[in-house]
This record gives sequence, C-alpha cells and structure tokens, in this order.
Amino acid sequence: MGTPDYAKVILERIIQTEGMEVVAVYTQPDKPVGRKKTLTPPPVKELACSYNIPVFQPNKLREAEAVAEVCAMACDFIVVAAYGQILPKAILEHAPCINLHASILPSYRGASPIQQTLVNGDTKTGVTAMLMDEGLDTGAILKIKEVAVAPDMMAGELFETLTHAAAELTIDVLQNFASLTPLAQNEAEATHCTKITKNDGLIDFDDAAAIYNRYRAFTPWPGIFLQSGLKLKKMALHAKEGAHTAGAILEITPKSVIVGCKEGALEIYTLQPSSKNEMDALSYINGKRLTLADILS
Repeated sequence: MGTPDYAKVILERIIQTEGMEVVAVYTQPDKPVGRKKTLTPPPVKELACSYNIPVFQPNKLREAEAVAEVCAMACDFIVVAAYGQILPKAILEHAPCINLHASILPSYRGASPIQQTLVNGDTKTGVTAMLMDEGLDTGAILKIKEVAVAPDMMAGELFETLTHAAAELTIDVLQNFASLTPLAQNEAEATHCTKITKNDGLIDFDDAAAIYNRYRAFTPWPGIFLQSGLKLKKMALHAKEGAHTAGAILEITPKSVIVGCKEGALEIYTLQPSSKNEMDALSYINGKRLTLADILS
C-alpha cells in the first residue's frame, strides 16, 4: 500500500527479491495533473501494472466494501509506505502491517519528517520499520536504519537516500520478521510534524542558519521567499554569526550577493521576482539599483 516514488522504489525492491510475491497493490486514485488536468496514475500504479499485479484504488479504505476486499486476500504481510490513507482496525488485524516511516521514531511522527529533519539541522535521521496500530506512527518499532545528514544536504538528496534505505530495510524486515522483537515507542520522546504549507517558505532575514536550513528543506516547494514575493532560488550559508541589519547588502561578488541577517549572513546566487523569470542576483540588484548597505526586498 503506497502512492509516491518513495513507495514505488520499495515496491520494486520487493518484486525483484527472490521468494516474494506481491498479490495486490493498493494506491490512491488517479488525479488530474497540470494545466490540462490530465488524469494521471500514481507511480506505484504504473509500476504494478508493468508487472501485471492487480491494483486497487479505493477512495476510502475505511469503507466496508474495501475492508472486505482486503480481508478476503490471503497474505503474510501488508507493507505500507506513504499510502495516504488510514488503515482501519480490521485490516490491521488481517496481517502484520509494516510501515516504513522516514524518521527515527518516535521523533517526527506525521506528514513531513524529511523536511523537519533539515529545518532542525539534524546530523542524522533514518527509516523506521514499525508494526502499525491505530495511532499515527505510534506502532511498535521492528528495526531502524540510520542515515547521516550532511550540513549542505538538500531535501531531494535526503529523500532519495532515505528511499533506498527504506527499500533495503523492508526486505531485511520481511525476511527476518520471525526473529524480530517489536519494541514499544517511548511516548515521552515523541515529536510531531505537520503537512508543509506555502507559508512555511516565508522568511524575514532573522537568523541565517535557520533560513539556510529552511532553504534545504523547502526546495523546490514551497521555496524560500520574502514578504514582497521575491524568491531566493539558490543560496549558501555565508556566516552563522555576526549581527547585521536584516536584509542589508554586505558585499557584492562576481557571482553573488552577501546579505546580512540579524544573526549571520547568506550568500545569494539567484533570485526570482514575483511573476518574472529566475535571474542571477547581480542582475537583480543592478536592475533595482541597489548597492552596499541597501536592503534586499
């Protein structure tokens, strides 16, 4: 049971592993995509169809018909990865439901663990294989695979790293399930993360290190932008410390603009004004006739 590319990679690894048979795939319904609203199948469906695996796409898995359909299937395990629907109790009891969550639980339960890892500047994260219960990412832990997070790692790279880690962990857990002892999560250590919204990308040149971490987490969406709508498309952390006027241009280099924050400074390479194309930072400040000590806005 899964929907996006994260789940697709896991499914493909299961399919390609000797001695494992996927009897069915559950995924979200096809959705309209793009300006023409072309009805598009989820990545998991496309993969399953290419292997002639039966695909089911109930609007609501909780409906009696969908529950009965699942429970009528003989299976040893149900693997769940970013499915996007809550599994009802009857399905949880039908077979061991193993979820692959992209954090070291009980940290970052919820919808955006990868982004939260980067926002908080964590140096490590991982994937947790857990035995699902009726709570949100609260099930007993079967096994954890840890991953190092480099200080300049972007969301896309971390997503890919964790996806492949999850695929490896899935096979490990399925093959060794009988020897694993589920370990209850420590509720006192639990933290939660919510679904990302566009407003999460709004910044005000307060803390450079925090802004850079948000840039790592929210690229490509929702991106990092100012109240004016100006998007900061490509940047680096220039300095973590040092007090400056927020948004003041500190230095102009041949390829970038150094901008001060209340704490630290950022090096900005490309920008995108509202409703315009992306451009290099020098072209933008020249067009606005900005120079040293002026405020980038």
